[in-house]
Amino acid sequence: MNKLAGCALMPHPPIMVPEVGRGELAKIASTVTAAEQAAGALMEKNPQTVVIITPHGPVFRDAVSISVHPRLRGTLAAFGAPDVALGFETDGLLARMIIRQAQRLGINLVELTDDLAKTYRFSLELDHGALVPLYYLHKANFRGQIVHLTIGMLPYEEMYTFGKAVQLAIGMADKRVAVIASGDLSHRLRPEAPAGYSPRGAEFDREVMRAVGEMDTKSLLNLPPDLIRDAGECGLRPIIFLMGVLGGLDAEARVLSYEGPFGVGYGIALFTIKQDDGQERDKADKSGKFDAKEGKAGEAEAAKEVEAAREAHTAQAEESLPVRWAKASLRFYLENHRQMPAPAEVPKEFLGRAGAFVSLKKRGGLRGCIGTFAPTKANIAEEIIANAVKAGTEDPRFPPVTLNELPELDFSVDVLSPPERVNDVKELDPKKYGIIVRAGYRSGLLLPDLEGVDSVEEQISIAMRKAGIMPGEPVELYRFSVTRYK
Repeated sequence: MNKLAGCALMPHPPIMVPEVGRGELAKIASTVTAAEQAAGALMEKNPQTVVIITPHGPVFRDAVSISVHPRLRGTLAAFGAPDVALGFETDGLLARMIIRQAQRLGINLVELTDDLAKTYRFSLELDHGALVPLYYLHKANFRGQIVHLTIGMLPYEEMYTFGKAVQLAIGMADKRVAVIASGDLSHRLRPEAPAGYSPRGAEFDREVMRAVGEMDTKSLLNLPPDLIRDAGECGLRPIIFLMGVLGGLDAEARVLSYEGPFGVGYGIALFTIKQDDGQERDKADKSGKFDAKEGKAGEAEAAKEVEAAREAHTAQAEESLPVRWAKASLRFYLENHRQMPAPAEVPKEFLGRAGAFVSLKKRGGLRGCIGTFAPTKANIAEEIIANAVKAGTEDPRFPPVTLNELPELDFSVDVLSPPERVNDVKELDPKKYGIIVRAGYRSGLLLPDLEGVDSVEEQISIAMRKAGIMPGEPVELYRFSVTRYK
């Protein structure tokens, strides 16, 4: 049986919760009935975890985000219903699987921790975009765990890819999982609408609901930017994410309702998985399943083994000079809040100019990676020193590294050769060469020899998605080699 129990698109106006809407509820009776129908249909599949993506959590410009707090709670007190309060445990294991798959596919993903919330001054409580759909699932007797995701202002193609990452993670999970995309459509359907009126709002909603019902991802990705802008929506990215979750699976879509009496479009659709998709599962298997020790019973022991292996490696291997520069640079910055001066003596092989990437890992997992594919500094040593600070403090997928973390980090440095134009994909090798894909001003880079990237086609596809380049667009390909220092 497919582990994806089903999916739904649901709106999130607090007014559709009876304790908030009260007498106004009758005006959106179709939406309420469809929400109950969708929740009931999903609960018939008995999901143990619900993954929900919302546009109203902490939204980052260049990254999606995932809540990692062990228990999440929220209320509708801001909408006059303080007694509507829900709390759920976070499915930590599935969250880690999603994080790993997002990293593998090159999606920037920020983990929402207490420290990050204090730094950016946002709340870790469940937002109304998550609470409203969860209200109906809870009403249908859902008492399982959740994974709370928030969209980022990423290109739509990357939101689709993130959906694929979640699909792969669910395929590795030993449980049934339902996925909810929370989003409203145009906010400009009527003159009294909260965002004002645009005659194109209704046009946008018609096209989106048609594409949702037909699972026409291509149309969603090719909506005219001016139509999206004029619609004033908040649901397109969650919907495209959901298409990624369903991508390649044998699924059926049913539009249950659509209405917009208050000037905002509310659409509900239910997606049923017809059968297990062996091909997608095989792909997930090839990408590397979690070891059995990462299950709940052996999770602590597995973490100890990873840490022991890391310490043994550090003790046995002599650090290279580029790694010593990178480590010293980040420590100097964290202690002095300024960049470390260039070394007084630089060996001849590092006096030239080249791009360089600095990667940080913590207990085997990525903790930061930033670099330059073309030189920006006077020599390689200075390139490494600058990029080490950026990898530790500016990678949008992670909170900045702290001084106390430094002993736990493993550093590696990749020095890049100058990129060379490739006219035939036969000249590429994902284990030997990194790749740059360009289309006009857009470009995407992928380093060589990455775990889970085993074919030229996959390497090109990931680099294109990172750059927001659509399949079929004409591109230029470049390859480069790296010298890796540990």
